[in-house]
Amino acid sequence: MTDSRPLPSPEEDASAAPIIGHPLKRQVLVCTAKSCTANGSEAVLEAFKAQLIEENLLFYKGNRTGEVQCSHCGSVGFCAIGPAVLVYPDGIWYAHVTPADVPEIIESHLKGGVPVERLVRKRLG
Repeated sequence: MTDSRPLPSPEEDASAAPIIGHPLKRQVLVCTAKSCTANGSEAVLEAFKAQLIEENLLFYKGNRTGEVQCSHCGSVGFCAIGPAVLVYPDGIWYAHVTPADVPEIIESHLKGGVPVERLVRKRLG
C-alpha cells in the first residue's frame, strides 16, 4: 500500500531541518546500546557535546554554524569493547572510549584530521 500524501518539497524540508543545507565536516555517533551504556557511553556522549559546544564546533539548535554533528546511536557491533564511537565520513570506529579520551579525539581527529590510533579498531573502506 502506498501513501498518497504529497511530500513536502526539498526546500520546505530544508527550512524545517536546517542540517540539510549545512556543510557538515563530520558526524560523531556514540553507541548508547545496553552494553556500551553499561560501560559509560552516556558520559562519553556528554563529554563530546560539552567540548564541541565550548569550541563552537557542534551543530545544534543553539549553533547553526557548527561543523560537527554529534548524536547517540544503537549498537554497531562493538558493544563488547565499548563505549564505541564512529566518525563519519572518515569511517573510523573507536573502542574503549572514555570521557578522558574525548579531548584528544576532538583535537587530533575532528580538528586535525588524524585519528587517535590507540583507540581505532576498524576502518571502513
